Parts: sequence; C-alpha cells; structure tokens
Amino acid sequence: MRKRIIWMTSILFIGCCLLYFWPDQPDALIAGTDWPTYGGNKQGNRYSPLDQINTENVHNLEIAWMYNAAVTREGAIQCQPIVIDGILYGTTPELNLFALHADTGEEIWKFLPEKKDRPHQSRGLMYWENGEDQRILYTVGAGLYAVDAKNGKAVQDFGKNGRANLKEGLQTNMDHDVSKLSVNATSPGVIYQNTLIIGSATSEGGNAAPGHIRAFDVLSGELVWVFHTIPQPGEFGYDTWPKDAYKKIGAANSWSGMTLDEERGIVFFGTGSPASDFYGADRQGANLFANCILALDALTGEMKWYYQTIHHDLWDRDHACPPNLATVKHYGKNVDVVVQATKDGLIYVLDRENGTSLFPVEERAVPTNGLPGEHPYPTQKYPLKPAPFARQVFTEDDITDLSPEAHAFVKERFLQIKTDNKFAPPSTDGTLLFGYSGGAQWGGNAIDPNGVLYQNSNEEPWELVMYERNTIVANKGQSRPITQGNALYLTHCASCHGKDRKGSGPELPSLIDINKKMPLEEIKNLIQKGGSRMPSFHYLSEKERDSILGFITQSSADTIMVVTQPVAKGLDEPDSANGFPYIPAYVSNPWKRFTDQDGYPGVKPPWGTLNAIDLNTGEYLWRVPLGEYPELADKGIPITGTTSYGGPIVTAGGLVIIAGTKDEKIRAFDKSSGKILWEFQLPAGGFATPITYEVDGRQYIVIAAGGGREQKLGGSYIAFTLK
Repeated sequence: MRKRIIWMTSILFIGCCLLYFWPDQPDALIAGTDWPTYGGNKQGNRYSPLDQINTENVHNLEIAWMYNAAVTREGAIQCQPIVIDGILYGTTPELNLFALHADTGEEIWKFLPEKKDRPHQSRGLMYWENGEDQRILYTVGAGLYAVDAKNGKAVQDFGKNGRANLKEGLQTNMDHDVSKLSVNATSPGVIYQNTLIIGSATSEGGNAAPGHIRAFDVLSGELVWVFHTIPQPGEFGYDTWPKDAYKKIGAANSWSGMTLDEERGIVFFGTGSPASDFYGADRQGANLFANCILALDALTGEMKWYYQTIHHDLWDRDHACPPNLATVKHYGKNVDVVVQATKDGLIYVLDRENGTSLFPVEERAVPTNGLPGEHPYPTQKYPLKPAPFARQVFTEDDITDLSPEAHAFVKERFLQIKTDNKFAPPSTDGTLLFGYSGGAQWGGNAIDPNGVLYQNSNEEPWELVMYERNTIVANKGQSRPITQGNALYLTHCASCHGKDRKGSGPELPSLIDINKKMPLEEIKNLIQKGGSRMPSFHYLSEKERDSILGFITQSSADTIMVVTQPVAKGLDEPDSANGFPYIPAYVSNPWKRFTDQDGYPGVKPPWGTLNAIDLNTGEYLWRVPLGEYPELADKGIPITGTTSYGGPIVTAGGLVIIAGTKDEKIRAFDKSSGKILWEFQLPAGGFATPITYEVDGRQYIVIAAGGGREQKLGGSYIAFTLK
C-alpha cells in the first residue's frame, strides 16, 4: 500500500509539473478531425492536430477529387470551406452554397440565395447546431442566410423566410437612409451560444455606411446588440472626433473576420480606417474605434478594452486579417494573448485580459505636414518586438537591381516622390508606401501549440497621389464647362477608377469604352446595386446615376485628363443638410503599383515571404521567399517571391501549407526550417486559405482554386490525399 501511495503521488507530482511548465492549450487546439469554423477553430489558429500527412510523406500527395463550383461561369473563389462530420460546405463564385461528401467530392445539395443579393467575395461560413437543428449561416450582399445543413433548405423561422437583413442596426441616430448604402460581409462572423456576431464591408469613400458591429439571434435572426465603431454622444471615444462626426463619416468597420474566447465569452476583432481613406479634414482627432483591436462581451456588446494601432488613419491601414488567439510563455508564465498582424508588417501581442502589449511599443512623433485642411495625428505606434515582417520605408538602397535598365527606370521616379517616413501624409506630389495592399492580408496566419506564428507577407511598394476633387481640365488642355456626370464621377467613382477612367488593373478596371464590353442596362444595374468590390450607388437619384452612366460611356476621345478648371458650383453638393454623403476636398488616384518598366516590383526581392516567429520570445526562426516568376527563374534569377492572398495552415505533421501566390501553386513547407517539401501547380490561383481534415481515418487537404487577383479565373475546389 505504501509503495502504491508513493507511486500515485509521484505520478500526480509529474502531472502537475507538466501542467505548470507546458503552455495551457484550448481543447479546440488538441482535438477533432473536422475543420468546423473559419480558421479551423473559433480562436483562429489555423492549426490541425492531424499528422497522417507529414514531413516524411507529403511528397506522395495526389489529387483525391475535384469539384467544379463554377457551373455557369468561371469565377474567383476566396472561400475557406468548413467540414462537419465528413460533409464539406463551401460557396460558388455566384455565392450559391453547397454540401459535398468530403471524401469523394460528390455533391449532396445546393442552395441558391435570393437574386436581389449580388455576389461579392466570401471567405467563409458559420456553423451552429443544437441537437437535430443544424444550420449553415453565411452572407450574400446584405442578406444573412440560415440554411438547414442536412437538406440545403432555408430555415423559414430565421429572419424572413431564412434571410435576415445585414443592414439591421446601422440606422441608429442617422439622418440619411442607410438602407440604400452598400453593406455586405466578405468574412464570416463568430457564434457564441445562440448569438452570432459579425462585421461588414462598406464603401471606402464618402458614401460609406457605418461600420457598427452587430449581433443577431441565431434562431430568429433578430438584432441582439450594436456596438458603434464611431461613438455617438455620451459614448466613450466620442471626443476623439469632431461633433456629430458619426452622422456623415462611415466605415471604421471590421471586414476581415473575428475570433472568440469561448471560456471568457469575449469576441476579438480589428477595425479598418474611417472613410474616406486618404483625406480626413472633417474627422480631426485620433478617431476611435477605427484601426483598433477590440474585445467585446459576446452576449452584450459591452467593450472590455481597445488598442488603437493607427491614429487618424490616412494610409488605408485596415486590420486586414482576423486576430489569432494563442497561449505563450512570457518570462516563465503562461499568458493568453491576442495576436494581430497588420498590413504594414507589424505584430501586436496583447494580453487577452486587458489589451496591454507583452513587448515594448514606442509612441513616436511623425510628420504633420498634411494637405490643406488636414490634421495628421502627431504621434504613431512603433512596436519594438517582434521586428517588422515587411519593409517599412522605401529607401534608395531598396531600388530594384533586377537589371541596370530596371534600376535606372525606377530610380528616376523614386527621386521625384521619395518618402522618408512611413507616416508621411498623402500629398499631391505623391508618396511611396508599403502596407497599402501589403504585409498581412485577409488570409491571416497560423499558430502552432508551441506559440510559433507563421505569416505570409507582401513586399510590393505602391504610389499614392492625391488631387483636388473639384478641379479638372479637358483633353488636350482645352478648358470647357464640366458636366454634372463628370462632377458626380469625380465625387463617387474617381478614387477607384481614376479621374481619367483608366483604372488600375482587373481589380479596378478601366471604364474607357466600357459600353463596348458590357450592355448599357448591365452597367446601369451595376451602378445602382454594386457588385463584387464595387459599392452600390442606390442612394443617388436615378437622374444622378444616369448622369454618371452618360459620362463613363462617352467616347474615349472626350476623356477628362488632368486638373485645372474649377467644377461648376452646385453640382457637387451633398444630398442633404447633414452633409452626407461626405465629399472630401481631395481624392486619391487608383491603386498603383510602383514597378519597373516590365511591371515587376520596383524594389529588390524578396517580393513575398513566409515567416516563422516565436511569439514566446519575439524572435524570428526563419524567413523564406514565397512564390516565384518562372520566366525570371529561367534566366537564373534566384527565387523572388510574389504577392500572396490567402493564408497558411500548420499541422501536427510538421507542415505549413499555403497557396495564394501569383505562380498559382500550393506548397508544403517544413515548419521547423522553411524548406519546401512539396508543391503542386493548380489549374488557377489558390487565393484562399486551405483546410485539412480526416474522414474514415484518411487525411485530406483542400484548396479553392478560383483564380482572379489579376490572374486567370478558375472556379474549382481540389482535394489532395496520400497515394
């Protein structure tokens, strides 16, 4: 008996030691063969405990099945599907919802949303169950749908015939009609008990809807609570804006997704910049709760804490990926943390209880020489650890060395608009910046149980030029009276498609001769209802929309080119006395990459990387280029990396798996070294985040190969398994 007591005591002691010294891990990290939520679990770790596919055998992967989701037309897909009990759920390019047998790809059912809800990019789905009541919830346009997971039928007692209104709760204390504004959700929300919490995607111009966070009852679809991301009178943060700013300034929205601490009942998310993106004369102040990491009580919407990463954003530095919840060992103590990676290549590691940073962060003085009327904030944050995973400022030493010709071409323009500070305010002379569509993007990152973060990064520079909205000149320098259509175009469309209508690539297409590419009725319908990334202009009168239509479909010879002639007075006035839509005095050119004469990034490689960072210490373990340009590799140029959209997953099999690159490949890396162990050429770009799961003892990896992002379109889901 005495020996048994000693033996049991020893076992108990050893167990206690392991619990003390080994980081506490949530159940979602260490159990399960499904991929039940966006990000793998509600903490967003993108981690799988499966190890059947591992570093020793990953080279034996082969295609298990392919599902053609683009039945009516090819189209981009950014959806990370979910898997519940061997059934895979995903969306088509048209945002039809489908269910497949996850081991064969055989279709079980398909659900078609209402035609009034226009498709946009959708990156994931939500699942909820209570006994036999099993629901898939997802968004199409302004519709929040609940679909029976067993048969693909709309849940009739949710909202109106299975559809709730995603604009519900946005109208509070507004003098203008929010119901006419563009609102959708590109990323799914999270579900806590019977409460569904979700953000939204809005316009980024003066016509942006409010970016309030809303919670809906998962059973009825009714609104439960609203959190105002631009505070209203009497609310904390109201004094960080001018009086009544919430009535005309929109956005400050959470479009990239959320994570949930179920034990604490707290939802975490990041917000974006206020509208409009690059000029904030009418929003003087720090602008809470834009550009913040926020923690809210999931049942009530009460704010627990906030952490603002950019004050008075003038650089479109939204939080483009959801935060990741993890447990790290800091100074010998286990700490539950919120990890937020940013578009400008920074990582914030915050205590989950109170939002304080585990590593030092300095508040430094920054330039304040903004455009007329602007009020740049005098200080900004600089995390000291971990070090940035993307370049912060474009220096002369960064100019491309791809060839002498490329170097000379880029240097000439660089000397004209060089930018010495990452927080240099936008100007009419132009600025060069990283973090515009760089750093961490919406694909997010992965964290393994040891607290190592895996993050892909974009390193391309961009050129931003501002111009006065209310002045123009006619083609060939001949001044002429401005038309109403031209004035409305400059106000509502030029920031995306350019004052010259030339756009910037497939994402922001040229409108010159658009009537030769699309029927007039289709263009008119697009202006009214929006689609994909384009917001709806339903709030404009039919006469105003027709004026824009007339301007953009005129002969290309009549294109308005540059700025000098004042706009006719009265044509650019807001529609109502409250100042909405907000019309900034300065607007930006469309997104423009800063490239060499052949279109390659104007900086030295790498242009895209995959990084492994130990969050326990803040130190980098490795960094490797991610993606390549085959034509450059054929010339003997070392792997350059490319931009990537979509994120990684990490597995107990020692793998980091990621697609998303412009070379349209999916790859598996050794998570301990960054060495490529397997790659596969997809039929179209995999600009989504993969998943992994197990059915009947067999592990699978699935990626949506939808293409897009300036590459050819696709429309298929591809599953891999071992031979």
